Amino acid sequence: MGYVMSEGFKARDIGLRAQKKILGRMANKNIAKVFIDDTTASLLDNVYKLAKAYTGNKKEAEKIVKNIIKVVIKLGVLYRNGQFSADELRQAERFKTRFHSASMAVISFYEVDFSYDRHYLLSALNESRAAIRQLVQRHLTDKSLGRIDHVFGFFGNPAFLDAVFKKDSEYRDILGRIVADMNRAMDEGGM
Repeated sequence: MGYVMSEGFKARDIGLRAQKKILGRMANKNIAKVFIDDTTASLLDNVYKLAKAYTGNKKEAEKIVKNIIKVVIKLGVLYRNGQFSADELRQAERFKTRFHSASMAVISFYEVDFSYDRHYLLSALNESRAAIRQLVQRHLTDKSLGRIDHVFGFFGNPAFLDAVFKKDSEYRDILGRIVADMNRAMDEGGM
């Protein structure tokens, strides 16, 4: 138990909240390097390029990637500080499994012509979103939960998925770089 200064006040909780807030505000490339390896950084750079190409909006693309970075950093802080219960750690495994399935589907849909299955990918993304929300709901603010919804809402948009995975998609080159980064991340034990 942390050092209790008064009823209900724990210095450790205040420190953890401050750490999450500071790191959340500093979600730029320099702080991200502490939490995010080179392969993941390359993946995020390519995700930014895809989001920017699709939306035609630099600010929206930046917001999507910043939201990913902020959530990843906050998850790292919570995990490193032992904040997840046994139940939440099982939920984290469920998220990892579903997200890995979604990632493998993206790779497969890119590598194998005519294999794109919108329903399967949407289902995997929606299950991933539900699992990560359940994992962090007692730890993060509504604003952070909104970041999760924003990211999954963008990537789970059927029009976006159809545009990215259609035959002769204008996004095929960027998707190829993302898939290469995803394969590298999986080889290195990430994702």
